[in-house]
Amino acid sequence: MEKIGIYIHIPFCSSKCYYCDFISFPRLDSRIDEYINYLIKEMDLYKEWLEEYTVKTIFIGGGTPSYLEGRYIYKLLNNIYENFNVDKIEEVTIETNPGTLNKEKLRIYKKAGVNRISIGVQSLNDRLLKEIGRGHTSIDFYKNYELIRSMGFKNVNVDLMFGLPNQTLEDCQKTLEEITRLEVEHISYYSLILEERTLMNRWYNERKIKIPDEDVEREMYHRGIEFLQNKGYNHYEISNFAKDGLECKHNLIYWQIKPYIGFGIAAHSNLNQNRFWNYTKFNNYYNSIDERKPPIEGKEKIDKKMEIAEYLIMGLRLVKGINKQEFINRFNIKVEDIYGDVLKKHERQGLLYIDDRWIRFTPRGLDLSNIVYVDLLPD
Repeated sequence: MEKIGIYIHIPFCSSKCYYCDFISFPRLDSRIDEYINYLIKEMDLYKEWLEEYTVKTIFIGGGTPSYLEGRYIYKLLNNIYENFNVDKIEEVTIETNPGTLNKEKLRIYKKAGVNRISIGVQSLNDRLLKEIGRGHTSIDFYKNYELIRSMGFKNVNVDLMFGLPNQTLEDCQKTLEEITRLEVEHISYYSLILEERTLMNRWYNERKIKIPDEDVEREMYHRGIEFLQNKGYNHYEISNFAKDGLECKHNLIYWQIKPYIGFGIAAHSNLNQNRFWNYTKFNNYYNSIDERKPPIEGKEKIDKKMEIAEYLIMGLRLVKGINKQEFINRFNIKVEDIYGDVLKKHERQGLLYIDDRWIRFTPRGLDLSNIVYVDLLPD
C-alpha cells in the first residue's frame, strides 16, 4: 500500500504578519466552528479515493493552528484516524506561534497523537519581531518552549528568518546561539522573500524600509550553515537543519515528489500524476462541499517531462542531491540521457557536483540554484 502525506490548512490567526502571503484571516473567530465542520465533510469525500493509501504523515499548518481551541485539532485528527489507513503513521506536526499555547492545548495535542511541534519564532530580537508584525515576544517563546518540553514533546522545530529589515549579522548569530543552546531537534532557517501582495513589499517599494543587501544576506546564510553544522545539525535541505534522524518526514514527501493530499481552503494535492488545488474563498469551498463535490478550483495533469523536471528541481533542494540509480528506478531512463548537456554545463560552471552515484549542488550552486532550475524546466 502506497504511503501518503496529509496537509490540513487552518487559515485563522491572531494577526497578519507584514511579510505573510499565505491565505489567512486574522481574528475571524466567528467562522472557525463552521470551517472545521466543512473540513470534516471534505475529508469524507475522499474516503474511497484514499483506500489504496496508508497515511505516513500529517501536517497541520496555517495561519496559526494553535490559535484554535485544542478540541478542534482533536476533532480533525480523530476523524482521520477513524476514516483512513493510519496504522503506519510516523509523524504528526502542528504549527504554532509563541503566546498561543497553554497546558490544556498541549495536553489535547498529545492525546490526539501530535508528536512534532513547529514554532514560528523568526527571531529572538524583540525589536525585529515588532517591525515584521509578529504578535509575540522572545519571552512568549521561552515560556511556551518550556511548557512544550514539560508536556513531554521530544521533537520540536523552530522557524527562523534572516534578511529582515534592519537585521544584522550579530542579530542572526545571537538568535542561532540561543536556539541551539535549547537543543531543539530541527531548525528551519529561511531568507525573507518580499511577496507581492504584502505590506512589507509595499513599504520596500515606497522606500520606507531597507533590507540587508545581497552580500550581507548571503553571509547570514553561510554563517548560519557553518554555525549549525558545528553544533551537530545536519544541513539536509537548502533551508533545513536537523539532529540525526529527525528530518521533517512530511516535507520530504514534497521534496521527493511523493503523494500528498491537502484539506482546507487553498490546500494543494498531488495524486496519481495529477496536481490540484482548492478554492481560496470560504463560500466557494463550502458550496462545492454542500454539492458533495471535492472543492477543487483547478487541476493539471503532470506529464512525464514535467514530473522528471520537478523531481530534479525538488530533489536538488536536498543537500545530498539526487541518486542516479533511484532516478533510473523511477523513470526507466538515465538522467544523463535527458539532461546530459545541461548537467555538464552547470558542472563546468561550478554549480553542480556530479559523480557515478549522485548529482547535487555545490555550495555556490545552493546560492545560484534558480539558474539551474530554469534549464531543467521542459520547453
